[in-house]
This record gives sequence, structure tokens and C-alpha cells, in this order.
Amino acid sequence: MTKLAKYIIGIAVTAAILFLVWYFGNIVAYILTSAVLAIIGKPMVDLLLRLRIRKFRFPRWLAALLTLATIWALVVTFFSLFIPLVFGKMNELSTLQMPQLVQSFDEPLNALEEFLQKVFAVSGDGGEFSLKEAIVKQLTPIFNVNVINDIFSSIVSIIGDTVVALFSISFITFFFLKEDNLFYNMVVAMFPKKYESNITHAMNSITQLLIRYFTGILAESFLIMLVLSLAFMVWGFSADTAFFMGLVMGILNVIPYIGPLIGGGICVIVGVISPLEGVAIEHMLLMIIGTILFVKGLDDFILQPTLYSNRVNAHPLEIFLVILIAGSVAGVVGMLLAIPAYNVIRVFAKEFFYNFRLVQKLTEKI
Repeated sequence: MTKLAKYIIGIAVTAAILFLVWYFGNIVAYILTSAVLAIIGKPMVDLLLRLRIRKFRFPRWLAALLTLATIWALVVTFFSLFIPLVFGKMNELSTLQMPQLVQSFDEPLNALEEFLQKVFAVSGDGGEFSLKEAIVKQLTPIFNVNVINDIFSSIVSIIGDTVVALFSISFITFFFLKEDNLFYNMVVAMFPKKYESNITHAMNSITQLLIRYFTGILAESFLIMLVLSLAFMVWGFSADTAFFMGLVMGILNVIPYIGPLIGGGICVIVGVISPLEGVAIEHMLLMIIGTILFVKGLDDFILQPTLYSNRVNAHPLEIFLVILIAGSVAGVVGMLLAIPAYNVIRVFAKEFFYNFRLVQKLTEKI
């Protein structure tokens, strides 16, 4: 068989695998999520297996069950704190009166309106241009009660799918924790025997990479949430508002470049619907934006170098394009998983397609 024929067969097999992954996307997502949870929980399983209480030693199934219970306890605790805050802010948003909100920006809007009339000679239908009326007209449909109700309906409609997903992920994760190397063996079984060493090496590299990535990102997000929450409470925001803004920034900081911008925008909106008494709204917004920029600077120059070095090992433009592609394909979830998924793809590409110049260029730093 010629080298060209081997390449054609390899590309065809890869295309078939990618099609199956796409077709059974939900099941693949459950398996991959379970594998990540198993990687995160493996240190706890190993710790429990080493423990001895007198003559009692934890059997592996019990260690796996306790680890799984601990993971879900942390997840439930997180959402029990986060969901009431989200619904509370959505309720505040649904009762927001747009004319009153715009009125709070009266002074800066008047100055901007005069500037526009003077420089660009803009005018409305009646001969006079009103910037405040234009803003109210554009924003009112966005904050309509029906829009908020549609969001609630969408949330309720996905509860059933979420229950199925949680049960499936829990079931698969338990066996990944209980039977060591089960996921490895599943992956290795998909390839010919002669590639077993390559697969094993790739899986070991990916495991170490994901452990470093997820432990680092969890610690980073927690510290950002804590610092921002405390800072906003010092500025005078209520504890639930401050914690909500800190939590949003901590979660969205996972997404490079775009995440902090989205989180900052949400924090500004929250600050507008929950203003500080006795503080001009433009001053309050400056405090919010300034605090976020300061903490983000600490994150970029102190937290990230301390928690992990070179999380991605890729060019910033490369990462930016990967995030955009993942976002267009899978939305917010795709953006969250873009970086670890891209690193996994690069590791496998380095093992099996290193003869290609493009692969050599993309994987030279890993």
C-alpha cells in the first residue's frame, strides 16, 4: 500500500469518527464530562484507598461513591447559592422601568445630546432630537416582561434534559472512578494495536494537562470571585449583589478575552438595576469598571503565573480564533470548553500527524 493510500484511508477513518462524534454528540458529551470529573476526583479516590481506619480499608467502589457524592455536593452547593441570585436579579430586571433608569443618567445624556446636535446637526421627526427618548425606545423591548417570561419558560423546558444528563454523567463517572484506566482502555480499543504506545503517551499527556488546567482555573475563578465580592461590599453594595457580580466574573473569566468583557457588561447592568444610594450612577459605574480592571490586572500578572505557567502555550490570535469557532458551533458551552478541547486535539495531532508542517507549527510548544 502506497503512502498516499495510507493518508487517504487515515483521513477517511478520521472523517468517519468525527461524523459519529457529531451524530452522537450528547452521548460523547456525557462521556467526556464524566472523564473530566473522574480526572478531578482521582486524587480523592487514591487518598481514600491509602487511608486505614484500624483494620478497615476503603474498597474502591466505596471510595468512588464517596468521591462522586463529594463532587455533586460541591456542585449542588454552588448552584443553591447561584440560582437564587440569578432569579432575584431577573425579577429586578423584569420590574425595571426604562424611563426612570434613563432619567438617572440625565446629566451626562443631556451633555451628549447637546454635543450630537452641535457637531452632527442631528434632529428627530419633530425637528428636535432627544437622545433619552431614543434610548428608551430601543431598550424597552429588550427589558419587556414577555422577554423575561420567555427566559423562564426556556429554563423550565430544559429541566427534563438536565435530569437525564445528570443521571447519565453520574452513572458513567462512578465506573470511571471505580475501575482505574477504564476510560483509557475505551480510547485505546478504538485504535489498532500498533498505535497503543502513541495513545497511551497522548492520554498521559492529556491527563496531566487537564489536571493542571482545571485545578488552576477553579482556584483562579474562586479567588477572583472572593476578591471582587469583598471589594464590591466595601464600595457599599449589598452582600447578594456583590456576591452575584463576583460570581459572574469568576465564572466568565474561564473564557479568555471574551469572558471578562461579557462579565463586566453584566456587572454594569446589575449595578444599574441595584444602584448605591447617594452615589451618582456614572460614579458608581466608574467604581465597578475600575475595580474589575484592577482585579483583572492582578489576575493576569500575579494569579495566572502563580497558579500555572502557560496554560495554553499558543498564540493569542490562535486562541481567539478557536474561541470564536467554538462559540459559533456550540455557543457559550463551546466557548467554555474551547481551550481544553483544543489542547486535547493538539496532543493527538502531535502523536499521529506530526509529519504535517501545520501540525508541527501548532504543537511546537507542547
